[in-house]
Amino acid sequence: MRPIRVLLADDQDLVRTGLRMILEAQPGIEVVGEAADGASAVRLARERSPDVCLFDIRMPGMDGIEATRRLAGPGVDSPLAVVVITTFDLDEHVYAALKAGARGFLLKDAGPELLVQAIRAAAAGDALIAPRVTARLLEAFAALGGPRPSPPAEPLTEREEEVLLTVARGRTNLEIAKELHISLSTVKSHVASLMGKLGARNRVEIAMWAHETGRVRR
Repeated sequence: MRPIRVLLADDQDLVRTGLRMILEAQPGIEVVGEAADGASAVRLARERSPDVCLFDIRMPGMDGIEATRRLAGPGVDSPLAVVVITTFDLDEHVYAALKAGARGFLLKDAGPELLVQAIRAAAAGDALIAPRVTARLLEAFAALGGPRPSPPAEPLTEREEEVLLTVARGRTNLEIAKELHISLSTVKSHVASLMGKLGARNRVEIAMWAHETGRVRR
């Protein structure tokens, strides 16, 4: 199988070197470029079309959130998979990164195993958010307020409601299949149906809709 092609963006040379070493030590992952700022990251991403972009938030000039928005945000025809990694777990950063189109949000102290899981999940169309951040997402959404999300285009079925909650809790397709005792292809079908009914572009937006409509409780 073709390796997962990853683009790194962080303004610290040592951090990029460390991330590259971790990722390239894994089978099936290849680092295809590095950038020290958001503008360079966007340019390289458009040139090399990586499977996953791994972006720091705080970079000189264009930050990681704006870079994410330009590559994966609303209105982007062929959005790339972006995982945001940062030292800062501020609620506004989490919310802004996910709204910008990020498929994952990790802290730099998450460890190599979670980093690799996030890369593989993003490449597969799943989303992984650091557990310690996930636990506080509801509070971030509630604090920031904003308009209520639109109701689904069609009522959700009972099974779709179940899948919705598992997606909102950060489960991958395989984990959902095991938890609900259904096939992987059935999970994918339900997720696709949810995206259509909710007008969501990805799993993160499905999860955000579930949080914002009060379906998820801590």
